Amino acid sequence: MGEFKDTNKIISLFSGAGGMDIGFEMAGFETVVAVENDISCCSTLKKNRPHLSVIHGDITKITTEEILRIGCLKPTEAALVIGGPPCQPFSLAGKRMGMDDSRGKLVLEFIRVVRESLPKVFVMENVRGMVNWQDGKAIEAIMNEIAEPIYFDGQEYSYKVNRTILNAVDYGVPQYRERVFLVGNRLNKTFEFPEPTHTDVENRTLNMFGKNKLKYKTVWDAIGNLPEADAPSETAVRISETIKDRIVKYGY
Repeated sequence: MGEFKDTNKIISLFSGAGGMDIGFEMAGFETVVAVENDISCCSTLKKNRPHLSVIHGDITKITTEEILRIGCLKPTEAALVIGGPPCQPFSLAGKRMGMDDSRGKLVLEFIRVVRESLPKVFVMENVRGMVNWQDGKAIEAIMNEIAEPIYFDGQEYSYKVNRTILNAVDYGVPQYRERVFLVGNRLNKTFEFPEPTHTDVENRTLNMFGKNKLKYKTVWDAIGNLPEADAPSETAVRISETIKDRIVKYGY
């Protein structure tokens, strides 16, 4: 965190229940303002974090100035802007309308807040389907848009942007969950994505430190010691069937 010695504050967009925020906070950062349109998620955030400033509303109607004011920040002061804009338009399970869908355009709102708040670093997460929509033209347009020079207070800023696809199971999560990550910094640093720490038993390899990777975790590893669950409700059974159908049809 040497580059963040003067600030460790995060602006969280599309915060949901705060899962992404928790990960960054475990690394030593502090979420000072969260923006979320789902009232249930906002209630969850406020319940679990009564001191967190939560903005409930449509981000297209929320100015960056308001976000900075509520987070007690000025442009260039935030360490990070993080978030995962709604991913349905880019999902292989969706209609693949991408930027033609109003939800797809929320990616541009993420970019707007980054360019207007000028954090040192931003991290955007989305579904894997985002990288191949329009044969990759959509994500290239997004990366080019966010890398355009920004002029503020007599200075020029620009973000160096990297992207990759990471699978949660490779990092100790008991779930195959592939997501594309875009990471940009205006510090002129070369960012390297983390080396996987886990692998399947049949294909044990060494990580970048020359140590054996751990074997994939299973669901039983994660929750096998929990007490026996109650019988599922009718709603849970119905939803599980839709999830099963999706996995059969789309592979995730």
